[in-house]
Formats: sequence, C-alpha cells, structure tokens
Amino acid sequence: MDYTLAIENTPDTIPGGTGILLLHPSIGETDRIDTDFLKTDTDHFLVVSTRTTAREVEQKLEHYDVDESRAVILDTLSVDRGYSRRGSDHVHYVSAPDDLDGIVEQVRNFLESHDGKLRVSVDSVTELAYYADVDRAYEATKRLLDLLDEHDAVGLFHLSNEVHEEPTLERFRELFEGVVELDVDGNVSSEF
Repeated sequence: MDYTLAIENTPDTIPGGTGILLLHPSIGETDRIDTDFLKTDTDHFLVVSTRTTAREVEQKLEHYDVDESRAVILDTLSVDRGYSRRGSDHVHYVSAPDDLDGIVEQVRNFLESHDGKLRVSVDSVTELAYYADVDRAYEATKRLLDLLDEHDAVGLFHLSNEVHEEPTLERFRELFEGVVELDVDGNVSSEF
C-alpha cells in the first residue's frame, strides 16, 4: 500500500512500512510539516507526544485544520508532571517520557486496533533521548520502525540537529528510508 506524502521536496508517495526522519533546527516550523504528514491520505493517526501535552497537541491539530476524529494522542508528559488528565478512546497516557516499553506498547495497540492507512508521528526522539538516553531512544525507535513495517503503516520521527552531535545524527539517519531536513529558514530538502 502506498501513501501520499504531502511534504514539499519529497516523493509524491511512499510505501507502507516507511519511516521518515525529520531533522530540524528548532520546533518552530516542524508543526507545519507534521500536520501536512498527518492529514493527507490517512484513515487514522497516532501522535506520540514527548514534548507537549495532549491538550497542546489537540490545539495544534485544530490550528492546522487536521481532522481530529482520525486522531489518537499518546501523552507521555502529563502523568509525570502531575497535570490533570482524562483518558478517553482518543487520548492515552504513559507514566513518563522515559517509559519506552509503555510507548512501544501503546503504538502496537494503536496499529493493531485500527484499520486502513495508518500514520504515526513521534514528536520527538530528541525528548526520548533527553529523558531516557540516546541508546534507549535508538532501540525504541528501531522497535517502532519494525511495528510500522509489520502493519504497513508510515511514521515521521522528529530529531533536533541542534541538540545531538553528528555521530548520533548519523546513527539515527541510518535507521530510516527517508530523511527530511528543515533548515533555519524553513526550507525543506530530503533524501529517499
């Protein structure tokens, strides 16, 4: 199954099972790319948020006119920070951003319980590495990519190229079939 990819300067379509690494200098322009990725040619999507709460993700989706009825959000912050939270069919929680097994399990549950064209956004791998460590974030990313492949889904994984050293960036690059790079001026380039 092929998926339309509505991100500038990238291929028109990508096959199911493809993971894309989004390298970016800051979070400013990533919302536009993330929401373009999520709202096109999608039956259901999961946002794994390690950077913002579920409420903030909902506000982002609304701002960028993404169909929230297709959304499932995994909030990794609220429990750890003691924020009030209400679980629902569309919002799930893990205990903390370093609960990588819990995150992988929630992604597995999403992929197994939804049909059609499925997309996953992980925002962000940088935060996973911050809370857990680079090696654990790398292993979790590999497990998530295996799940995408197994379920013919596609994923977009955010990684800040300002935070990590070049060997770490290269290590993550090698995991992905596609890399989208955002520069400080908001220009997009890609390698597939």
